[in-house]
Parts: sequence; structure tokens; C-alpha cells
Amino acid sequence: MIPELLSPAGSLRNMRYAFAYGADAVYAGQPRYSLRVRNNEFKDLETLGSGIEEAHRQNKKFYLASNISPHNDKIRSYLRDLAPVIEMKPDALIMADPGLMMLVRENWPDMPIHLSVQANAVNWASVKFWHQNGIQRVILSRELALDEIEEIRQRVPEMEIEVFVHGALCIAYSGRCLLSGYMNHRDPNQGACTNACRWKYQAHEAKEDENGDLVPVQTYIPEPQPEPQPVTEPVLLQQAQRPGEFMPAYEDEHGTYIMNSKDLRAVQHIERLAAMGVHSLKIEGRTKSHYYVARTAQVYRQAIDDAAHGKPFDMQLMDKLETLANRGYTEGFYRRHPPKEYQNYEMGLNNAQQQQFVGEIVDARDSVITVDVKNRFETGDTLELMMPGGNTRFTLKTLSDKHGKAISAAPGSGHRVKIPLDQPLAESALKYGLLVKDIHA
Repeated sequence: MIPELLSPAGSLRNMRYAFAYGADAVYAGQPRYSLRVRNNEFKDLETLGSGIEEAHRQNKKFYLASNISPHNDKIRSYLRDLAPVIEMKPDALIMADPGLMMLVRENWPDMPIHLSVQANAVNWASVKFWHQNGIQRVILSRELALDEIEEIRQRVPEMEIEVFVHGALCIAYSGRCLLSGYMNHRDPNQGACTNACRWKYQAHEAKEDENGDLVPVQTYIPEPQPEPQPVTEPVLLQQAQRPGEFMPAYEDEHGTYIMNSKDLRAVQHIERLAAMGVHSLKIEGRTKSHYYVARTAQVYRQAIDDAAHGKPFDMQLMDKLETLANRGYTEGFYRRHPPKEYQNYEMGLNNAQQQQFVGEIVDARDSVITVDVKNRFETGDTLELMMPGGNTRFTLKTLSDKHGKAISAAPGSGHRVKIPLDQPLAESALKYGLLVKDIHA
């Protein structure tokens, strides 16, 4: 089977780029009741309705995350706030709380429900339970290996299965985290995560004082008495924006438990996931840019189509994802020991080349494109013109401002420039076109 490619949509623009570059469906957050309250254009119900309607006109699907773990005050308002959303006919609600599912079932029995990854389904018995309770699709926990996913698929073939293949990973069990709530009084499970695990920290050597507290080693004068060596090595973390505030952390041979996770990249597993019958492949990133949405959709679309046509996996797809801003890549829990060629590839020289999104194509006529500049680029740069129908690379030889005057550089955001192409491209081919430049380390 050919799995669905599911992209994130934090805005109408992101949704449009996702569809243009190959996504079959998008997911967005329901205002107040999803786990990405911030940066969500769909908090406006009129915008949400427009997004759902536009998706359906393109024969695409629009899923709505309603996956909060609510306290009583939010249950009181839930049905009232959900009613106008149901009238917009999203293709499914993504839910985690059994109580809210019960209320939806009682009031809108025909509304499809997908089980959120927040519900942490990790075994076939749990998946079977949810199927027996009317759930159409289960989004499996990120902590599962490929073999485990395949066994779930075989044991519960009647259930639709969705898995994450790309994006940020939580330092928690598939998102059930309290770090942001502890540090900033912003509860991640109520949609207010501040991504505290991803802030920049400085580690300071620490010692335990006579009161049993960890203090920075430079401020500690130890008592003249022997101390047993701890099993783990304590350090104090200092967040860049909070000088002088130290938080204890313990580091052993496995690392420090409060630092960033690498980002998930599982494009190399698309062929097997498709072969085992996974229904939907999900990209994380509702707060990401439209460039991120376009690039990931384009790469994973190619991987899905190649698998459907029996083509071998193209390792260059990993390289294309490497050019996105990332915290280093991991394939998560899919395999315990990746093959040597993947390890060598990820440490290879290709890591020296990155890319930067520098502009959007806003017009194309007479072999000349007009670019709305987002970041600086100049003549001599190697550029990639991304288009839904395929990409082209070229070295920028000439450049002019919007009035046709020759210039050597596009200064940055707020400017529009013109670039002549070697051959004319139809305006339709350049719709949703993006311009990216290579950056060499």
C-alpha cells in the first residue's frame, strides 16, 4: 500500500506549501485544546474553516489535534468550543483523553477519532482495545522499534496505523513531560510547552556542600573531611538567559538527562514502513517555517513514491534533509544498531555543506523571476530553486533590483530582486517556488 504523507500546518501558508510539495494531509491544533497553543494561526475559527475547506477542494485531508489532557475547567467549555469546529467537518480529531473521547462519541458519533501519540500506545493489545472502542487510527508511540510496529500491524490489521518519521523528539515518553512546568510554570500537557529541554545551557562543575546542596565548584570551600565519590558526576546547568540560576543535573556514561535530543529522521525506513502496511507517515513541526514544511514534504514524497515503484532508497534524500536546520539526526528507536554505512554517511563530508532559505518566488515572466528576499545572497552564490515539480541548481551570475538596476547582492528581508534564468519556466511551475543558497563551512 502507499502510505499517506502527513505534514504539519501551523498556518494556512504552511498548509498550502505542504500540499504543493506532496503532502496528502495536514494536521493543525484546535485552539485551547491542543498541545501547541503558541504560533497557531488556526486559533481563529474563520481561518480554521478556510483551511479545512481549501484542503477538501484539493481532495486532501485536514486533521485537528484536540489532544490536551484537560483539567475540569477545560472540560466545562470543551463541547461548547468544539461544536462549531465539528460543523467545519475536519477529517478526524486527534485525541488522547478518554473522557473527551467519550463526550465526542456521545455528541457526534460519526466523528472519526485518531488516538494521539500522547496516549502512548506501545503494544498490540492496547491498539486492539482502542479499536474495540471505536478509534479509527492509532498514532503509535515514538519509542517503538520497526519489528514492534510490524507485529502490531499483523495482530490488529483492522486498525489504521500512523507513525512519526521526522522532527523534534521530546526528552520524555512521547511528550508526557513536566520540565517546562517545573521551570517556567507553563504546563506542556496543557499546550503551553516552552521547549525548556531545547534551550542553550552551560554546564558548571559542581560539588555538594555541607547542607547536601549542589553549588558551583568555584564558590565552594569544602570541609576538611573525606567524601565518598558519587556514582554519577554532578553538574550544574545555567540557561543562557538566566545567569546565576543553577539547576542540578547528573551525568553518567549515558549523558546528561536535561539536554537536547537529536531530531528524528527516518526517511531511510519508508520502504519497510510502507511494506508492512503503515497507513500514515507523520512529520512533526507545527511551529516550523513554510520552507521546512516544503522541504520535508518534498523529500518524503519522493521516498514514498520511490518505494511504491520498487526503486532502491536514494541516500541523497538524507543529504537533502541534512541541509535543514537540525540538532543532529537520529533514527530514534526504530533500530538499536544502525548499519555501518548509515553511521559513516552521517559523519561524512556532506555535513560541511548546509543551506539557507533566502527567498520566495513572487513572479515569473520572460525567463526572469522576482524574489521576495528573506536572507542575504549575492552573485557567485550557488542557489537551488525549489519547485513542486522539481528543483534546479545554478550559480548566480547576474542580479538586479526591482527597478532593473544591476546589483551584486540581495541585502536581506524587505527587498525584492530579479534573477534571469537560463530557460523560461511556466509561472505555474514556480508557484510556491522557494530559493535556497548553499553555505560551505
